[in-house]
Amino acid sequence: MRTSTLGRPRRRLVALLGTAALALTGAVALPGSAEAANILSNAGFESGGLSPWTCTGNLGSVVSSPVHSGSKALQGAASSSDNAKCSQTVAVQPNTTYSLTAWVRGNYVYLGVDGGASTWTPSASSYTQLSVSFTTGASQTSATIYTHGWYGQGTYWADDISLDGPGGGGGSDTQAPTAPTGLTSTGKTSSSVSLSWNASSDNVGVTGYDVYNGSSRVTTVTGTSATVGGLSASTSYTFTVRARDAAGNTSGASNAVTVTTSAGGGGGTGFKQAAPYLYEGWGDPPNPQTVMSATGIKWFTMAFVLDSGGCNPAWDGSRPLTGGADQTAINQIRAAGGDIVPSFGGWQGSKLGANCSSASALAAATQKVIDAYGLKAVDFDIENTDEFENEAVQAKILTALKTLKANNPGLRTIVTFGTSTTGPTYYGNRLIEQAKSIGADIDVFTIMPFDFGGGSDMYGNTVNATEGLKNKLKSTFGWDDATAYAHIGISGMNGLSDQQENTTPQIWTQIRDWANSHHIARLAYWAVNRDRPCPGGGVTSNCSGISQTNWQFTSITAGFTG
Repeated sequence: MRTSTLGRPRRRLVALLGTAALALTGAVALPGSAEAANILSNAGFESGGLSPWTCTGNLGSVVSSPVHSGSKALQGAASSSDNAKCSQTVAVQPNTTYSLTAWVRGNYVYLGVDGGASTWTPSASSYTQLSVSFTTGASQTSATIYTHGWYGQGTYWADDISLDGPGGGGGSDTQAPTAPTGLTSTGKTSSSVSLSWNASSDNVGVTGYDVYNGSSRVTTVTGTSATVGGLSASTSYTFTVRARDAAGNTSGASNAVTVTTSAGGGGGTGFKQAAPYLYEGWGDPPNPQTVMSATGIKWFTMAFVLDSGGCNPAWDGSRPLTGGADQTAINQIRAAGGDIVPSFGGWQGSKLGANCSSASALAAATQKVIDAYGLKAVDFDIENTDEFENEAVQAKILTALKTLKANNPGLRTIVTFGTSTTGPTYYGNRLIEQAKSIGADIDVFTIMPFDFGGGSDMYGNTVNATEGLKNKLKSTFGWDDATAYAHIGISGMNGLSDQQENTTPQIWTQIRDWANSHHIARLAYWAVNRDRPCPGGGVTSNCSGISQTNWQFTSITAGFTG
């Protein structure tokens, strides 16, 4: 049974850690400066391997989540005896100022240059940018750039490391590429902008393009297109692109293009869904056409897709993905003019999110279900200690959903999770913050306002929890009220909950009317199997435990229009 878990406070660590100061002598001429050009190789780890980075103790690896941009990042497993230092040595020019930046997350993560300047962050629960500059000596021709964690402080991550300045190698090539032309936006969502441009030319060859938002470099690519994620909705951004070559020569800026992100990727474009849960493996499942005919409901959330072993999806982890009772029900729903959204996960069982080895493996497993049924939407019900409370698994799921949206244009993504009576718990807040950091562009954040020990006022507690979610979405994404509401879902529990909370048909009608008046995106409840009367029956799988008529909660839910 689905439930929620209240958050626990994080420990705070205090340490006295020193930083090195740069001391270079013998320079006579004033240091030069250079237009920004990242001279590091494999700076975003998109090759899938570490080279040319090296890490002490073999403690570095390339992972698919959590990432800052692209699909890969560096992970360093700092231990009690090794800080998992990962470094790269590059050729530089003497007497020149360089700018070093990186996006990092974890406790006590460092960025610096051997023998020179460094910087660090004591605690970064989501990706945070570190920046430091240094000036090379009068005869210096190489520099070793590094990032590392700290002893006993656990795993850290780093991505999009940049050393901006001219490359070394004798300076025989001093001709910069031509500036890119024809920069244009090819698409946008509430949190991303896609760009393309015409290729630059160079006397030797263009090796990459740096994409800027204003004066900040946001990504580097080798081709002539890029997608910039992690943006705020309804916000204006101005982009330019510069080309660079192997010698570090950088072109002038392309034409500038200003793009305003969409108001809201899901609800903001009219996505509305009334979809109560239907479970074919439990609770005397009803014929869906009977329910549809009696209530007018069109959508069902089908529970649950789990792991049958080896990151392979199956209904309930045991029923076949196609050809079984679940496909029969889906065929019946579609024959009656309806459709379904599968729910991945739930409170118990072997879950794909926890068991698939990487975000790409999880995306591939989910894609099997999308392909099997030609889906328009997917719901990830993120619960319990294995998924909801596990930061890495949260990030894995969100990264997989980002990949699925990119690979399936028009696909809507929903995440469902527990709540307190006043809004998301610590783990829910972290989930929302990670969605922003990763640029997952989630369409609907659905809370489950039950089993929170909230007392008898299920209407008031549901509204308060939803308002708390709205405020968190506003503060995280920079949305206004309307946009935040349009990204919200409510998934209640009809009749008696596991904790004896009682949502009556009258209370559920109030909740539905409030949801309509605030134009949220989704209304669901657990579950149609229980939408039958059994007053005094307690909490059971095939009835609500209260007095009602058959399919009364489904009829109420069908009146949700958003």
